[in-house]
Amino acid sequence: MLVQNFHRLCYRRTYIILGTLILVATYAILSSRQNDVSTYKKHNIAALQSEQSCLFPKLQLWHPELKAYSNKPTPLRCSESEENWVYTANGTFYISKNANAKHGSITCTYVPILRGKDDFQVTRADPIQPMLNGTRLVSDVFEAKCVGSDGSAQANILVGIAPNEKVQRRQRVVREGSPLGLDILMFGFDSVSRLAWMRNLPKSYTYFVKILGGVVLEGYNIVGDGTPQALLPMLTGKTEPELPEARRGFAGATTVDGHPWIWEDLKKLGYAIQWGEDGSQMGTFTYRMLGFKNQPVDHYMRTFYLAATGDFAKYHPKCLGSMSRHQNMMNWMRDFVEVYAKQRKFSFVFHSEYTHSGYSELKHADDDLKKFLEHLHTGGHLDQAILVLMSDHGARFQDVRNTEQGKYEERMPFFGIRLPTWFQEKYPDAASNLRTNAHRLVTPFDIHATFRDVIDFGGAGLGDLKQRGISLFKEIPKERSCDDAEIEPHWCACLSWSSVNSDDRNAREAALALVSTINDLTDSERDVCEELSLLEVSRAVKWTANDHLLRFRRSDYHGRTPVLGDKVNASEILFQVTVRTRPGDALYEGTVKYFVQRESYTISEREISRINKYGNQPHCVMERLPHLRPFCYCKNQ
Repeated sequence: MLVQNFHRLCYRRTYIILGTLILVATYAILSSRQNDVSTYKKHNIAALQSEQSCLFPKLQLWHPELKAYSNKPTPLRCSESEENWVYTANGTFYISKNANAKHGSITCTYVPILRGKDDFQVTRADPIQPMLNGTRLVSDVFEAKCVGSDGSAQANILVGIAPNEKVQRRQRVVREGSPLGLDILMFGFDSVSRLAWMRNLPKSYTYFVKILGGVVLEGYNIVGDGTPQALLPMLTGKTEPELPEARRGFAGATTVDGHPWIWEDLKKLGYAIQWGEDGSQMGTFTYRMLGFKNQPVDHYMRTFYLAATGDFAKYHPKCLGSMSRHQNMMNWMRDFVEVYAKQRKFSFVFHSEYTHSGYSELKHADDDLKKFLEHLHTGGHLDQAILVLMSDHGARFQDVRNTEQGKYEERMPFFGIRLPTWFQEKYPDAASNLRTNAHRLVTPFDIHATFRDVIDFGGAGLGDLKQRGISLFKEIPKERSCDDAEIEPHWCACLSWSSVNSDDRNAREAALALVSTINDLTDSERDVCEELSLLEVSRAVKWTANDHLLRFRRSDYHGRTPVLGDKVNASEILFQVTVRTRPGDALYEGTVKYFVQRESYTISEREISRINKYGNQPHCVMERLPHLRPFCYCKNQ
């Protein structure tokens, strides 16, 4: 009897196991087939609400819509130039052995180039002649004018890291390190979504994830339009409107020196600080804003680009002599970590030249980025460091943004974090939370909170849903919504949009409200700026979530009964419209709120984006009122 019961039990368990395996296999097959034909996997909202409030679109890595934008880049020609005679390494000036062999004894004059009185000027100090091979740098930026014994000559403006004794003494004045004792090393590319990073930087991506064990945040969501709206929350914990007015042309505007930069608190802990981005004309804090009056960090790359940009025309495109300009930026960061190898440090280097108006050229950086990561790893520079690879947002001006998938990718940039091994062993809960948060809704405010945790570690545990920024060392609650994270509907990738015919009455009314708001922005300049009119509605979508999804906040203790809130009223409908205006043939995208009962439409200036280039159209306000550049079509063309 016992034997028969045992056999029945075994058979029952076998059937259960086989049944489970069949169900799992069937689900996998159906899922894979569904992904083959859909832009993103449709979720069963009712089944998944108890699991997570924000459901992300399941985007395809190689969607057919994107094939047209995956072009082979024009080859770089830097190697066609003669090898640069001078280079820097670990804060030292070197003359190339190959140059000496080719041109005989080389004599160099070193001209220090220094930052001027603000972010828009540079000065030159007295030259050093001769500058001997192996001499320590006396300035980060300098011009090297060299002559060989054969009469040949070469002159380049270069950048390195001049060791700063005041900075090096900082760790002896203030206690070394922080409660966590972690360096922060960040390297970023402008305008690269998570999937675009994977498509264009596959070798370095694989090395970061597979070899270094980096964690990629699949739910990283922007909170505003453009680079400042990505970097200000990350570096200050605040949005631009929450900070003192710094825009040119606005009453009471001041420089950004007084913002609560995270590096000011890190300096008090003995950190050496590096911040640099390419392009003197498009600086994050100088394009629309007044920039810094005083140099904000210990090593600042803007001085190099102010001095060197005028020389770029004599080189092959994207080159600095025989070196690519992206490699130059990586070398600058490499020199920084080597000069301050024994000191806590914060480095943020941000490259935009390849990706501000397209993706193809980003492929040039893949091999060099992989080698750079290998150097940091094998050199031990990651043993005490949080390594961050990131972007600010996805494509904004490229044609890819006009595709359905491109809309999502714009809102979901790449952000990856790698923690040192010892940290994962000492703080396993914090490391586990980071891995969990890779699939939660994350914003730049959370990155700032994580930096704050480096300064004053608050432990692991569950994050507070009431806080706008939650450290990634804490678990972000699965109930978190865009409303909780203070992400406006226009930027929320959790939203489910459905297409609307462009001739739909509500869509057209929303488009007219968008154009009217743009005209209101330029009304005070009507003597020079044309009043725009609607030419066509290119695209319209609306948010069609049901009332329960709109109001869902969290589940009860047992995860069965939903607790509903009233932050988003179901009587409001959101329309996202893309319009073309005249004169000027401008393309704008905006999110318009429609109040059903009142039959009225409203839109905020912050939810309007110009998605094609304006060129010289706003020349009459270009310098005087730079915030109107996307909206003003000057009457005098």
